[in-house]
Amino acid sequence: MGQTKSRKYTTNTRNPSRSMRRALRREAPSTVGLLADEQDFAEMRRYATFTFDDHPAYLAQVDGLLRALAAQGLHATVALFDPQDYAEFCDASGLDPDSADSRTRFTADIAAAGASVPYSGQPIEHLVPQLINAAVNQATWEYATMLLAEVGECAECGEDIGESSYGHASRALLHLLDGAGSGIHHLVCSVPTEDEPLLAVLHAERLTGEPARIDHADGAAFLTVLAAGIAIESPGGVVLRTRRPGRPDQVHGWKLDRGHLAPLTAGEVFNAYCTDAETGDPVAPESGVEYCAGFPLPEEEPRH
Repeated sequence: MGQTKSRKYTTNTRNPSRSMRRALRREAPSTVGLLADEQDFAEMRRYATFTFDDHPAYLAQVDGLLRALAAQGLHATVALFDPQDYAEFCDASGLDPDSADSRTRFTADIAAAGASVPYSGQPIEHLVPQLINAAVNQATWEYATMLLAEVGECAECGEDIGESSYGHASRALLHLLDGAGSGIHHLVCSVPTEDEPLLAVLHAERLTGEPARIDHADGAAFLTVLAAGIAIESPGGVVLRTRRPGRPDQVHGWKLDRGHLAPLTAGEVFNAYCTDAETGDPVAPESGVEYCAGFPLPEEEPRH
């Protein structure tokens, strides 16, 4: 037994540097840049060093790579690789875009600030829409944040309107989730702006007697869009759909009125939900859905 213990000790300490490097490697996250759609993939094919020629086969290879990293105990994050942003990055950095090293440097750059999704073993067909959704959320958040920053301060009291509106939106969301009670909730906030409409979606789950659970990134995007609507006094709104076992889905709605969420009547909710937003044509109501008036929310002091 003594000799066996001695051999084990010698094996483990023969090359301590290698053991430490392996330990650090397991703790160092890996980032994989992903071309999510065929148009972006086709644009990258103009580079000779990009050797893939089939998008489904490329996705399968990425899926295999992620599985291999996970099998080694390595943490992986998938970032959205945008060819136009990549070309601009190479131009600004003086890099050759037709280079694997340049693609690696760009991937590291977008991992720090771009849209990304942690890999947790999900199939590639689930990962791609998750990544696209993350990119849309980030773009929405950035634009809404810009709107909040541009509103400036109140001319009368000097209060930062963007900051005040974000606080108003945070309290409004808490009241919405409190009023909704237990269940699985799906909230949509839409805010028309001069340049483009803003849309944020938030999923929340609340068990009886417990606080609602939401995704941090989705929550930040939702609050920022709602805050932007409050700050610019846009005629936007919020729709809340709640699902509970054994009961019809319930849909409630509110409209933004001079920076406040005012409840819609059941008829207004029905009309909004059963009308095509683009054509204005009526849409058949869903079976098993109750269209309900929005419940009152606590009023806040008028914004200056």
